[in-house]
Amino acid sequence: MTNDQTIDASKVPAVTLGFWIVKILATTLGETAGDTVSMTWKNNLVALWTSLFGTAPPISPDNLGYVVGTVLFATCLVVLVWAQINAKRFHPFLYWATIVASTTAGTTLADFADRSLGIGYPGGSLLLFSCVIASLFVWHRTLGTVNVDTVVTPGAEAFYWITITFSQTLGTALGDWVADAGPGYSGGALIFGATLAVLALVYYATSINRVILFWAAFILTRPLGATVGDFIDKPVTKGGLEFSRPVASMALAAVIIALILILPQRAGRHPSSEAAA
Repeated sequence: MTNDQTIDASKVPAVTLGFWIVKILATTLGETAGDTVSMTWKNNLVALWTSLFGTAPPISPDNLGYVVGTVLFATCLVVLVWAQINAKRFHPFLYWATIVASTTAGTTLADFADRSLGIGYPGGSLLLFSCVIASLFVWHRTLGTVNVDTVVTPGAEAFYWITITFSQTLGTALGDWVADAGPGYSGGALIFGATLAVLALVYYATSINRVILFWAAFILTRPLGATVGDFIDKPVTKGGLEFSRPVASMALAAVIIALILILPQRAGRHPSSEAAA
């Protein structure tokens, strides 16, 4: 097989009900795991910095948590994306580990942008939405399609993971914005859950472009996961259940691993004989 040839199976999973279940759980894990590093462990990070350098960090504990979390998870994401692109076929655990890395990196990056750069939730959401649209636009102009079933080449995979990372970061900012606007974390989860239900109804009841519906649903699963994750681990006084973030993260990871083993995991079919959207 030459470098110019493609394979018949996509490097990403087929879009099934199981895909969406695991995706929502992965985005929820991204929220709790990201908050574990940036919030729960921030004082430990300050102590570690002080012990290593003999002085207090030059930024606040909150910002230190966001920066360290972003660097840590972004590094994991780069390594996993490299492994995903160089893989010869679809590997379920590698794929979902990369998704989790993108959503944890998105959590800490969005929190840093929203709370430390002074642009707030609306500014952060608008900035990140523009990044998602720009990524999809360049992807489509370069390869002629943003259909995930065509993700079989390194170029398509690079665009795919860039777009996903922007969408995961956008979802965090959007989820926090909606929850903070009044509905709270549980109300935000209901809003995004209901919106996804409407998209599912549109999918089955209309002939609207499936690629557009996929990306709309993919983006909206992230704020759903963000609000559910915040509802699980935020203090009761802020409308959460105040569960331990590390424990919640480990429990979610265990459920995701179990579902990957139980639910059918197969690569999407490359539409080589069909017109791409």
